[in-house]
Amino acid sequence: MLQQELASEYFAALPDISIDYALMERSSRVAVVPASFGWSDIGSWEALRTLITPDGNDNRAVGDAIFVDSYNTFVQSDGRLVATVGVRDLVVIDTDDALLVAHVDHTQAVREVVSRLKKSDHEAFRLHRTVRRPWGTYTVLEQGPRFKIKRIEVKPGAALSLQMHHHRSEHWIVVQGMARVTNGNGSGLVNINEVDFYPRRP
Repeated sequence: MLQQELASEYFAALPDISIDYALMERSSRVAVVPASFGWSDIGSWEALRTLITPDGNDNRAVGDAIFVDSYNTFVQSDGRLVATVGVRDLVVIDTDDALLVAHVDHTQAVREVVSRLKKSDHEAFRLHRTVRRPWGTYTVLEQGPRFKIKRIEVKPGAALSLQMHHHRSEHWIVVQGMARVTNGNGSGLVNINEVDFYPRRP
């Protein structure tokens, strides 16, 4: 399958409409095949919640969660443990970028949150801690005025583009697998726990 990644400026210029209106209803190269199967477009947190098996109090979780005196509550956590105590009818979505807490009857109002973030040009609307690329992903773990720490996961056999570093030096540590690194005119293999240093080149 061919994958084409759009440059961010082109993607930002696309109209903010669903793929149904933008592509499927306009294309003459779409085929429809009759079939019989269950279907949910998972267009809301409530739709996702219904796909998860509940406990005895109708609580559901994706990820690590503990429910104490809680009822009809859905938790999705991408990393850390989430505990709910004495609550009911909530949706709690915990990601690296943001935390959402909403009543189950008002999850569609998350669009208003996104709209406000967009109007205020909030960083949470523009940037994500984890960014996906054709070669893998990178996650910003920590950053400050003079440093940034990233976790980079590269798919086997994939490669990042060559770069010049005019404004910063970089330290690379391989924590799993083996990497072939190109530096200047040469290249070599870097093993687990080995460190490579690339100075800033003014």
